Amino acid sequence: MGTFTKSFGSAGGYIAGKKSLIDYIRVHSHYACYSSSMLAPIVYQIISALNIIMGRDGTDNGQKRIQQLARNVHYFRRQRIDMGFVVYGNKDSAVVPVMLFLPIRIAAINREMLKSGCAVVTVGFPATKINEPRIRFCLSASHTKEMLDHTLRAFDEVGYITGLQCSKRKPLRRFVDLNPEDYPED
Repeated sequence: MGTFTKSFGSAGGYIAGKKSLIDYIRVHSHYACYSSSMLAPIVYQIISALNIIMGRDGTDNGQKRIQQLARNVHYFRRQRIDMGFVVYGNKDSAVVPVMLFLPIRIAAINREMLKSGCAVVTVGFPATKINEPRIRFCLSASHTKEMLDHTLRAFDEVGYITGLQCSKRKPLRRFVDLNPEDYPED
């Protein structure tokens, strides 16, 4: 199961499974009974994105973007963990959730991040358990190291002020910019 709203810049989602499961969903799902099919422009956007990712557009732009996104994700996630934040999620996911723990922090952190020029997604109850609000950093291959570092600095400051750096691991440091050699651009 997945979504087309993030990486594909579109709408909708998909489910893969055994034929019996898909048939069951088609017959019993309210979505299948009470909604219409995807609009042609949405389908075209998804197919276009897949063609670029798979190199069917005659370029290697898709692979370059995937590699750059992986570099951005690993760099950003590693920095967050080393700074003492509690980071959830898959290590390869472009969405890097950082735990806030107290719902009262949501509005303040969102406001302070916006003041520093960073748009972030905060998620709280009822979308999460009451004691598991989080901030979701949604990374892109288009983010430069400078953009990532700006966000790291801003969140480090906000996290320090609000007491978010509460990993069981002792923070290695406050944010320190790495040398360019530590972040290969290819």
